[in-house]
Amino acid sequence: MTAGRTLATTGRILRQIRADKRTVALLLVVPCVLIGLLAWMYIDTPVFDRVGGILVGVFPFVVMFVVTSVTTLRERTSGTLERLLTTPLEKGELILGYALAFGLMALLQGLIATGFAIWVAGLDVAGPTWVLVALVVLSAVLGTALGLLASGFARTEFQAVQFMPAFILPQFLLCGLLVPREHLPTVLERISDVLPLSYLVDAAVAVTGQADPWGDLWLPLGVTIGWIALSLVLGALTLRRETP
Repeated sequence: MTAGRTLATTGRILRQIRADKRTVALLLVVPCVLIGLLAWMYIDTPVFDRVGGILVGVFPFVVMFVVTSVTTLRERTSGTLERLLTTPLEKGELILGYALAFGLMALLQGLIATGFAIWVAGLDVAGPTWVLVALVVLSAVLGTALGLLASGFARTEFQAVQFMPAFILPQFLLCGLLVPREHLPTVLERISDVLPLSYLVDAAVAVTGQADPWGDLWLPLGVTIGWIALSLVLGALTLRRETP
C-alpha cells in the first residue's frame, strides 16, 4: 500500500461529494434538522438534555451508513471500481481512501451537528464539548466502515438501503436509548454487549452527564475503534470488482 494512491482516492471521492449537492445536504444539513425537530418537540422539558447527546451521535451514524454503502455500490455497478482495480490500486488502498474521505466529512459533520445542538438547540453537556465532537466523528466513521462492509453484499442501490434495518435497527433498539441495557432480557443484553452502537451510547451518556467522564470512556472508545478496524478489513476482503 502507498499513501499516494490512497490520498488520490480520497481526493477523488471528496470531489464527487462536493459536486453532489444532495449528498452534501444529507451529510451536513439533515442531522441538524433532526436535532432541531427533537429539541422543538421536547422544549421546556428535560428530555432533550437526556437523549439529545445520544442522538447527536446516532443520526450521523445512520446517515453515513446509507451514503457510504450507496456510493460504493454505485461505483461498482457503474464499472468504475472494476476499472480502478485494473490499475496498481489495491483494495485496501481503495477502502482506506473511502474511509479517509468520509472521515473528513464526518469531522465537518460532527462540528456542525454538535455546534448546532449546543449553541442553537440548547443541549446541556456536562463534559468537555470537544469530547462530544470526537464521539460524533467516531460514530460517523463507524457508520462509514459498516456501510463499506454492507456494500459488498448488495447488488443494487435499493438493496444497499434495505440493509439499513439489518445493520442499524437492531443496534438502535438495543443500544440503551429506548430501554437501559441492564433492564433488557438476558439474551438481548448479551447481544447488545457486542454491538458497537451500544458503546457509543455509553460514551455519549458519560460525556453529557459527567464533568469528568474519562473513567467511563476508555472501554467504549476501544470497542468502537476495534469495530471500525474490523469492518474496514472485512470490507476490503469482501469488496468485488463488479456486481454479478
